[in-house]
Amino acid sequence: MNGSVREHSSQATGGDPAQPSAPWSGTWVAERLGVRLTGDGMRQLLGLALRRNPKRAHLLVSTVLGKHVPQRPSVVLEAGTRLGARVRELLGAGQAADAVVLGFAETATGLGLTVAYGMGSRAGALHSTRRAVAEVARFGAFEEEHSHATSHLLLPKDPGLLRGDGPLVLVDDELSTGRTVRNTIAALHAAHPRQRYVVAALVDTRGGDDVAELEKFAADLGARIDVVALAAGRVRLPADVLERGSTLVARHGGTPAPAPAAERGTVERVELGWPAGLPDGGRHGFGPREQIRLEAALPAMAARLADALGLPAAGDSTPGEVPRVLVLGTEELMYAPLRLACALEERTGSRAEIRFSTTTRSPVLAVDDPGYAIRTALRFPAHDTPDATRDATRTTASTTAADPATETAQPPVAGAAPEDRYVYNVAGQGFDAVVVVTDSVGDTPALHAPGGLLDQLAGCTPAVLLAVVPSYVPAPDEPAPPPAPLHGPAFSSYDPEDVAWLLRDLSDVPLEAPTEEREEAIQAGGAHYAESLPVEYQPSPEYQRLFHSALESSAARLARAVGTVTETVLAERGPRPVLVSLARAGTPVGVLMRRWARQTRGLDLPHYAVSIVRGRGIDTNALAHLAAHHDPADIVFVDGWTGKGAITRELAQALAAHPQFVPELAVLADPGSCVSTFGTREDFLIPSACLNSTVSGLISRTVLRADLIGPHDFHGAKFYRELAGNDVSRHFVDTVAAHFTEVRDGAVRDAAALAAADRTPSWAGWRAVEEISEAYGIGDVNLIKPGVGETTRVLLRRVPWRILARRGAGADLDHVRLLAEQRGVPVEETDELPYTCVGLIHPRYTRGATGADGKAAR
Repeated sequence: MNGSVREHSSQATGGDPAQPSAPWSGTWVAERLGVRLTGDGMRQLLGLALRRNPKRAHLLVSTVLGKHVPQRPSVVLEAGTRLGARVRELLGAGQAADAVVLGFAETATGLGLTVAYGMGSRAGALHSTRRAVAEVARFGAFEEEHSHATSHLLLPKDPGLLRGDGPLVLVDDELSTGRTVRNTIAALHAAHPRQRYVVAALVDTRGGDDVAELEKFAADLGARIDVVALAAGRVRLPADVLERGSTLVARHGGTPAPAPAAERGTVERVELGWPAGLPDGGRHGFGPREQIRLEAALPAMAARLADALGLPAAGDSTPGEVPRVLVLGTEELMYAPLRLACALEERTGSRAEIRFSTTTRSPVLAVDDPGYAIRTALRFPAHDTPDATRDATRTTASTTAADPATETAQPPVAGAAPEDRYVYNVAGQGFDAVVVVTDSVGDTPALHAPGGLLDQLAGCTPAVLLAVVPSYVPAPDEPAPPPAPLHGPAFSSYDPEDVAWLLRDLSDVPLEAPTEEREEAIQAGGAHYAESLPVEYQPSPEYQRLFHSALESSAARLARAVGTVTETVLAERGPRPVLVSLARAGTPVGVLMRRWARQTRGLDLPHYAVSIVRGRGIDTNALAHLAAHHDPADIVFVDGWTGKGAITRELAQALAAHPQFVPELAVLADPGSCVSTFGTREDFLIPSACLNSTVSGLISRTVLRADLIGPHDFHGAKFYRELAGNDVSRHFVDTVAAHFTEVRDGAVRDAAALAAADRTPSWAGWRAVEEISEAYGIGDVNLIKPGVGETTRVLLRRVPWRILARRGAGADLDHVRLLAEQRGVPVEETDELPYTCVGLIHPRYTRGATGADGKAAR
């Protein structure tokens, strides 16, 4: 392949613009150093400062990176994901999903992961590091020639991450000369050649010679190299820039820093509850599975931070001042603190002003001028090096130099050590609290010592919180990732291609308990319904005849509803959606939708079944598996029907932490008016609701119990092989699918009519349930199950109290009346019911209650 380099840039808006009257934060340097910055969008993304570095005089200070300038975390995240979206646009969704992302330490460790997130990369992301890890073999290394800290190490847990054939995306905050990129690609290409590389940066400031050099380099490799940036321009420097820069640093090194706070702030530790085994960043690799686990844990961790800080929630209307809080990462640890800050920002809304930045190795001159990007500086000893413990007792001169009142009075080099670190624009900036997020390797005596980072911060803010994330080091005995999906006939009676179950097989575990015993434990608060299983109902011959009769009479009607919802999904979420059924009631519907797409459209759609548990959320390990194999935007969640909409709400709440998934549900029937994608809103008998496992592939309902399901496991379920003689799972879907041809035209017309209609959910069912709860003195909407399907579940699995039926409902309720008679449950007919029927679970149940006489439980 002929080598080539292609450039792609766009104007950027910066995200959090300064006040109109505020000067550009590069004015001071531009005027004194003779620097000119040109290009659309450059000033919105960059300010200027002077380096304490003899190799380079100036520093481009990003306003959206979250390194030197505290910024709203949502702005930092948005910039990275927007850059990732541009890479995805360049490569196309397929190649972007296969691409590996490599971020550069230290500034682009977090940016690399946000770019991977914005790209939809399923291959994973890695960042270079300057921290050697003895337990992990070095894959390679390269040099950053102009940097103050030149050596980069590559330490992937899985070396195969850098040996794939897909594109490699290299991410940095700034592409200034391209030397580091060339060094990196040369080292990696020598180890494993590939056809395509993409360089993604917030800004591209290369000159013509640098552009030509990269083009020649690509031609020599025989590879294609694309360059993508949010903004592109030029930094024009005078010929004597190094001499002028040194003079300015020497002249202004004595600028006084802001005075320390009148009273020293407190320093306290806060426990985050970081998930066990979750990597703290991309030093050894970070993929979709890790991303999903992090997102699932963020709300709870943000809540702990908010509680420790005393921050109000977003909806809190209590008057008071808006506190200003900085979440401060430490050097390479950028992504975890950024996502924590984003979660804290989302939790507090306008009730708190949350900012994010990190410490750095970069020595930069601080000048307290509104036209200068680095207003204040704190210098402190490194706390994450092998010598950090020893460094805690460094000389008095060095400790004194780090005092916030005198730091900027030090000469450019004198008083600083190679192990010094810095934090900028924190002192004197009015923060009410600083949350320092470091990893456990960095939680050393040097961090806590006089003159250390915590001590420095306590001198300029009222409260300092320390949150320590466990340093992740891959271990030989590290738990394996979740297993591969399960398929029939080994797990379920469906054909292997019908559905892939993202479940753990618990078939050999005794989980069943008598219905009355389960009900009492659940209502007493001593157990969750997903911790055990009801004894599987074995239908009588009379009930089985009702099922077959109902299936025969409703098969064509069901087929048309299947076609309608599938055609709607294909039109709105196509061209190749991934069907994900909510096990287990959604599974027969997902199987039918897949068969419709194959039989009428020639499409072979992937179909999975996953677990969602009311009150506990969706299986995040299953989400991670889906994200690792498909574009989350293509995932369509499928269920059988809606009742009052509890699972619809549960799904939306569970996916709020995973915004790459669409939090919408497609159902066969929506009598509760809870969703916008459905086959019908009529409350009629869906025969699959009449039975349990024997119409759902012989799979139990799902189980979530801490002693059975580990942190890396899918939720569990049982395969009832012993019930094969009564299984009608394939008979059900075969019978309905046999009508697809005859109803196809009608289903297409129905889908077209729905596309033009207002399908906004009215939630009428939820309001009806609340009215029933009040009328019958139940007090708990979870004990009210509306609709034919949910009423059937009450009779099969719970302790029913009574059944409310719409007068004249007819044959749709024959099976309900039979089950009610068998269990001694009264059926009350009424004219004012939005559903065909409603099942009421016995309130305040104990085993002394009959579940039939309508009296309160003893």
